[in-house]
Amino acid sequence: MGSVTLWMQMSLDGFAEGPDQEIHWPVVDEELCESFLDELRSADMFLYGRKTYDIMASFWPTADVDPAISEFYIDFARCWKETPKLVFSRSLAAAEWNTRIVREDLVGEITAMRARPGCDMVLFGGAETASEFMKHDLIDEYRLFVHPILLGGGIPLFPTPSVVSGLQLVDVLTFDSAVVQMHYQQAAAASSR
Repeated sequence: MGSVTLWMQMSLDGFAEGPDQEIHWPVVDEELCESFLDELRSADMFLYGRKTYDIMASFWPTADVDPAISEFYIDFARCWKETPKLVFSRSLAAAEWNTRIVREDLVGEITAMRARPGCDMVLFGGAETASEFMKHDLIDEYRLFVHPILLGGGIPLFPTPSVVSGLQLVDVLTFDSAVVQMHYQQAAAASSR
């Protein structure tokens, strides 16, 4: 069976987006990214909501030709371009860089893909997309990157009442930037491994 792992940046007070839907506040530096590049290389597909996809598509397609950029970012840019992507959007007119737009039936699309053997997907989403996945129990693992910032409002990652339960902690990593990554699996998935 395939799986979906949510990778989400969030504030210490639990928000995935700040007031006015701000999503540019996380400090995602090379140290943070370097820890998971090998895992991303093994993913079969990246999943995005429109806003997150727009941010990624505005930078990564040409990052590997910038002479001032580090070797790590060149590797990440190549990984991003080569990996197939789905973006969930009713408003996005077109998408490039190995990307397909899904306008309707997110649940049906992901359910079918999870039924494929070895189809491992990483959801970078956005708060609304992640919420839709959670509502339909489509997330197998959570990698939550908690940033040392209090937003005081915005869109919470886990709206009340939360539909997520039965998680088992896999590991915790801390970074020099004071970001803490918490990795959880659904309890059923953890016991079958």
